[in-house]
Amino acid sequence: MTSGSLTYVYAVARHSVALAQATHAVAGVTGSPVHLVGPTRESSLVAVASPVPEDEFRETALRRHLEDIAWLEALARAHHHVIEATAAHTTVLPLRLATVYLDEDRVSAMLDARHDLLLDRLERLDGHVELGVKLYIDVASETPPPPAPAPDPSLSPGRAYLRHRRVERDLRDTAHLAAEQAAERIEAIARTHAVRRARHRIQEGELATGPGTNVSNDAYLVPTAHADAFLTEATQSTDGLTGVHVDVTGPWAPYSFATLPDPDESAP
Repeated sequence: MTSGSLTYVYAVARHSVALAQATHAVAGVTGSPVHLVGPTRESSLVAVASPVPEDEFRETALRRHLEDIAWLEALARAHHHVIEATAAHTTVLPLRLATVYLDEDRVSAMLDARHDLLLDRLERLDGHVELGVKLYIDVASETPPPPAPAPDPSLSPGRAYLRHRRVERDLRDTAHLAAEQAAERIEAIARTHAVRRARHRIQEGELATGPGTNVSNDAYLVPTAHADAFLTEATQSTDGLTGVHVDVTGPWAPYSFATLPDPDESAP
């Protein structure tokens, strides 16, 4: 580790020559080369890591940076890139964004102390990928407006306004019922192809990335052999339904199913 730097850890994996070779071509969150820490005599596992500047990733500075949406998005993209690049070669246990250690010795100590827990999690994730499924209600863009009624001179402006609002309410109700149907279809698909589900918070405000209103945001752990079928069927889950659409992403490394307790050895 160079002077004035900390060790940023992206994931844990089993050691292999192929993994070691693959990391050489990957740049980390600050452009520094990625490398493996470990294995040790006590642990057969390795950490995928890179050095990061101490003045940016110490606890106080990091907390300030994490409030900067642009900085956080860039960090998340780079973090994700490293994990996906290594996951192409082996099963990895992704660690939380901005997992930082004082030095590589502390990373090695973590691998030794948590060997059994980490290995158990890796074995559970072997041969599986993560797929994300988000449902959106989008009445405005997916539901054509009703034909304008012929002017009715018997209606006052107030009554005409109320009738228009009833039409809008009916469209929203139809879309919510469609979302419920789509969710039932996805649950049936998951019973066939997935082994676990993780529910995430609905995306709102700056976190909302799709058109419309996000009404469900789930991740599924799927055996690799079932990934294509799950992707195809989940993508078709809103076929024939009005005012609702689905966004299916992946396959990814199993981020949502790899959560570990916060390590005591992370940098202060």
